[in-house]
Amino acid sequence: MTATTLRPLTGFGTVSGVPWLPDGFTEVFDSALVRVGEVELHTVQGGAGQPVLLVGGWPQNWYVWRLVMPRLAEHFRVIAVDPRGVGPSDKPHGGYDTGTVAAELVALMRALGHERFAMAGHDVGMWIGYALAADHRDVLERLALLDATIPGLAPDVPLFGSEAHNDLLWHFAFNRKRSVNEQLVRGREHIYYGDQFRQKAARPLPDSAVAFYVESLARDPEALRASFDYYRATDDNIAQNHRRKRHPLTLPVLSVAGAHGQGQRLADLLGPVTEQLDSAVLPDCGHYVPEEHPDALLEHLLPFLHH
Repeated sequence: MTATTLRPLTGFGTVSGVPWLPDGFTEVFDSALVRVGEVELHTVQGGAGQPVLLVGGWPQNWYVWRLVMPRLAEHFRVIAVDPRGVGPSDKPHGGYDTGTVAAELVALMRALGHERFAMAGHDVGMWIGYALAADHRDVLERLALLDATIPGLAPDVPLFGSEAHNDLLWHFAFNRKRSVNEQLVRGREHIYYGDQFRQKAARPLPDSAVAFYVESLARDPEALRASFDYYRATDDNIAQNHRRKRHPLTLPVLSVAGAHGQGQRLADLLGPVTEQLDSAVLPDCGHYVPEEHPDALLEHLLPFLHH
């Protein structure tokens, strides 16, 4: 890694520009931009040991990991990344399919000097984690996947399902629409994203966290566009995952879901495409596993990573 690869960063969305962080967080972790090809990606790095990459999901960013990062950093080198289009990272047009993003994160870790690493992905970060493990089979040591469904692995969803199913998944159809969704949400981000956070958390997230996530998308039209671009790549992701699932993952995989999120559906989804799967379902937990139940997550994640 050259000195020019890593550029310290402060301001909104970095460790110096987010709401409450655990005590001592900024003594362990720093924000930096890392040049990867034509983009710069925001990373929050700290700790020492074997590398662990953390990738969050929609409509969030690296901050979703804040409650688990300090304990992970006692044992590992932790790299929480905002992939392209997220947080302070660059927001190019195009390249939001999971194959492209996964390859970019492999290049990121290589730029940081890590040829092999472990990874945890939540929500869209889970899509990316599956793609990375399938496409780059010599790179990942272990993979933890948290509370999401994966287009191309999950069965197609009927339009006329139950209301509960619709509440859970309607944003997939809305988010992949082009232009109209941006026009409807812009200026009303707190309504749209606020509803997502209320519906999917069994334990409500702090108001300050929700406000930060909403502001991250509201302050920059490119951020809103890029957040939808991950869903606009659904056709590409489905085609890629149809190819990937022909060859099940051979590395150790841990699935952790909230009982009020994906629950047992997550292990059922991953079972056919993995050869070494451990699974856990956390009671009294919704979709936002790293924030709703960080200690329970760590009870599964730390032993898994230490093997």
